[in-house]
Amino acid sequence: MNNPYEYRIEGGFPIKGTVTVSGNKNAALPCIAAALLTAEPVVLQNVPDIKDTGVMLQILEALGASVKKIAANAWEICAADPIRTEIPQELSKKLRASILFAGPLTARTGKATLPPPGGDVIGRRRLDTHFLALTELGARVAVNGQFAFTANKLVGADIFLDEASVTATENAVMAAVLAEGHTIITNAASEPHVQDLCKMLNAMGAKIGGVGSNILEIDGVTELHGCTYRIGPDYMEIGSFIGLAAATRGSVTICGVEPRDLRPVKLAFGKLGITWHIEGDSLTVPVGQAMQVNTDLGGMIPKIDDSPWPGFPPDLTSIMTVVATQVEGTVLIHEKMFESRMFFVDKLIGMGARITLCDPHRAVVSGPCTLHGDHLVSPDVRAGMAMVIAAMAAHGESVISNVYQVERGYEHLIERLQSLGAHIEKADCGD
Repeated sequence: MNNPYEYRIEGGFPIKGTVTVSGNKNAALPCIAAALLTAEPVVLQNVPDIKDTGVMLQILEALGASVKKIAANAWEICAADPIRTEIPQELSKKLRASILFAGPLTARTGKATLPPPGGDVIGRRRLDTHFLALTELGARVAVNGQFAFTANKLVGADIFLDEASVTATENAVMAAVLAEGHTIITNAASEPHVQDLCKMLNAMGAKIGGVGSNILEIDGVTELHGCTYRIGPDYMEIGSFIGLAAATRGSVTICGVEPRDLRPVKLAFGKLGITWHIEGDSLTVPVGQAMQVNTDLGGMIPKIDDSPWPGFPPDLTSIMTVVATQVEGTVLIHEKMFESRMFFVDKLIGMGARITLCDPHRAVVSGPCTLHGDHLVSPDVRAGMAMVIAAMAAHGESVISNVYQVERGYEHLIERLQSLGAHIEKADCGD
């Protein structure tokens, strides 16, 4: 993909101000796909204005759905009959979330054809769990350069997922709500965005129990109706702004948060001596953070590691790695879920960070260290945002290219950072 723009950042300026959190990207994507499960209009509110949601809406239009923007961050979707069942390859390859159309299309029409999905390059991301779940419900899957799902009818089943995959859980739920009979999904993912999808489906007339747990029970219904649903706040974005405030020695107030979603994030930041306070739905990261690693009992080096919910989210390990470079002490970052996500640390090392990459999953970070500006290339959404944070904490100018990756997950990032006092501009690479 052509990426003609870059970020130019002058570092060394603490951020200060107030920002409102966007809707959860990882909730908006499956909720957009779920609109295919009814012929009636669905209104989604608080949809983040980012590249990934734009592509998902384009896919809906390509399938024949009516897609209308009715307000800022609000869309009305109507997938009235007939709808097409083939996802265009040029759209599918732009994001991994295109796989989320398999479940609703198969449930609604009995067939779906999808080219292999694209998205972040963060290591192997298997699709086997999707196939397992849908075949358990009665679908047939053929793989021949693309994925073809067919089903005469879907029937409820007792499904044990071989991994707690977020998108596989979402596909299984979207298929099961229209399947005949009772479905139990064990080892289901339970992240806030999975909960958002289940709540939206229940608002459409689905019967899903156990929402928020790793065992979901679903009684299939014959049809779903339209609804209006508001996407919850993006706790990944909240964690990113918290990390930005800490790394630049600044302060920020983030409005629109859901405190319950932040408990595992708070534990991890606490290991780096970073805290905040919450009043209502506003979170404030104050200046004067301790910025010192809190060692484990006996003075042992602490570990920040990710795991399925309610563990620390893997999407924030890149952010935590950068923040750790500005904190006094040593910490182990263990990214257990994707084998290529930590490879971006060589760019941080080039900026002056003291990081030892032990293997594809583990990095030991010792700080604080002085970072200096550099020319960087964003490999994925979260590492790209981590590079933005590193550049804003560094001395001198940094240039970040391939910024399409960053903008896939962060709404109006340049304008929002500038409102916080960041010295950042978006420019044509040829300038």
